Amino acid sequence: MARNIVISGGGTGIGLAAARVFAADGDRVLLLGRRREVLERAVVPGAVRIVADLTEPGDVRRVARRVADEIGTVDVLVHSAGGNAAFAPDAEAGDPLDAVARTWTGNFRQNTLSAVLLTEALKDRLADPGGRVLFLSSIAAHRGSGTGSYAAAKAALHPYAHDLARQLGPRGVTVNVVAPGYVEDTEFFGGPVEEERRARLVAETATGRAGTPGDVAATLHWLASPAAGHITSQIIQVNGGAERGH
Repeated sequence: MARNIVISGGGTGIGLAAARVFAADGDRVLLLGRRREVLERAVVPGAVRIVADLTEPGDVRRVARRVADEIGTVDVLVHSAGGNAAFAPDAEAGDPLDAVARTWTGNFRQNTLSAVLLTEALKDRLADPGGRVLFLSSIAAHRGSGTGSYAAAKAALHPYAHDLARQLGPRGVTVNVVAPGYVEDTEFFGGPVEEERRARLVAETATGRAGTPGDVAATLHWLASPAAGHITSQIIQVNGGAERGH
């Protein structure tokens, strides 16, 4: 039976790959994103598209109303929206303390607040039983990143997911986090990765290759399946062995 899948950040990268995997099953996919032109270019059969800034409560309320009117029950909620504010063109502009405040606030809003607001707005609509909530974290949450703020924002999702799993577990809803390592073919780095840096990131893996959006999408798809019904409150690392599970 077809399910209703809501994916934030569904216009590019991992979110788009996940949308296509679910759509291939015949599921109905609702894509959320900030940029209309990006959502319109995303080729996902039968997808519903909603342009919204998920860091703004007003936009999230509007999304929740659309979800209620157009699909009703949410079977799977995938949080793929995010990014690293340190890669913004003006990240280091102006007074140094202002730049720190801008980067930390930006990363918290993009990676933590957006996921929390959307979850809180939709959690009463999750399929009961059988609902799935899936957060995208990062290898940076385990080992840090060059800026610290991105790693901290992703790591903040982990205790929230654990608390949510306890809260929703009695309803038969599972909550898990997928933490990718280096993944190519995304907009995360804001442009091409220098070959020296790419080689270093690949060398950290045991598999000898970069990850792909499809690698992560396949993990999300499995966690959303009935086969993963007894897996909840877990951090699943998809990084080719660059960071050992813990």
